[in-house]
Amino acid sequence: MGLGTGEYKFKLVVAVRRDLEMGKGKIAVQVGHAAISSSEDAKRVHPEWWNEWFRSGQCKVAVKVNTEGDLYKLNQEARNLGLPSAVIRDSGLTQLPPGTATCVGIGPAPADLVDKITGNLPLL
Repeated sequence: MGLGTGEYKFKLVVAVRRDLEMGKGKIAVQVGHAAISSSEDAKRVHPEWWNEWFRSGQCKVAVKVNTEGDLYKLNQEARNLGLPSAVIRDSGLTQLPPGTATCVGIGPAPADLVDKITGNLPLL
């Protein structure tokens, strides 16, 4: 199933840019935005995936990437596989300029599909 999944069949992964040097609180908030936004996408497009993920403990994994380009690449790969995803852009009220892409949420979706995209990324 890949790193961080245990026995879960469905999971949501959030990839966070580490080149931005966001504080821990900022990262936590951005990951929360990504989890909610991607989850809402799944609930709308793949309600059966969302229901199973929700019932089975809502597995979430945070990984790191290096650049904005990495986020958009992951998002495109997710979309190519038909997976729910959401790129999060900061509103610019605190640490970052408005519109800065901070992270991408992928899933909830079958863990084996998510792992095709994120399985080799290091944990945050």
